[in-house]
Amino acid sequence: MFAKIEIPSPAGALVAVARGEALCALAFADHWPKSLMHLEGRFGPVEFSAPFPKNLASRLRAYLHGELTAMDDLEVDVDGTPFQMRVWKALRTIPVGETISYRELARRAGAPGAERAVGNANGKNPVGLVIPCHRVIHADGTIGGYGGGIPRKEWLLKHERPHAKVRPLRQA
Repeated sequence: MFAKIEIPSPAGALVAVARGEALCALAFADHWPKSLMHLEGRFGPVEFSAPFPKNLASRLRAYLHGELTAMDDLEVDVDGTPFQMRVWKALRTIPVGETISYRELARRAGAPGAERAVGNANGKNPVGLVIPCHRVIHADGTIGGYGGGIPRKEWLLKHERPHAKVRPLRQA
């Protein structure tokens, strides 16, 4: 049984899907069709008939309202290749408010020199924000791509900035 909720945010509405107490999809509403296709590719036709877990909804809202570590230990139910899973695990080690380069992410994922492959895995992340792919930037400090769009990535990084040691961002 799957549960779905839409949560407003200053960067645009988010659609979250849970299976049990684990988050299995999180995307901005205008990118939701891609996430739904991923879910259906994994599980077949998806029916949303369960109530959304209150704990998950409150923690997502808390993050959006400034409790920036509220999602750090959320349980996720994701499926990917072994390489993608390593990249996603490495992404979850990036502290709130910090950024790393694709090169550093490749090193942390055990694949030095595989920046492009890491970028590809980063882009296939089914639970953005919780697996914080937005915290990866180019080595020169420019922002680079983001599935939700560059303005959203900029918003997320600025939202998290009060928490930490972020290198100054440069415009591309």
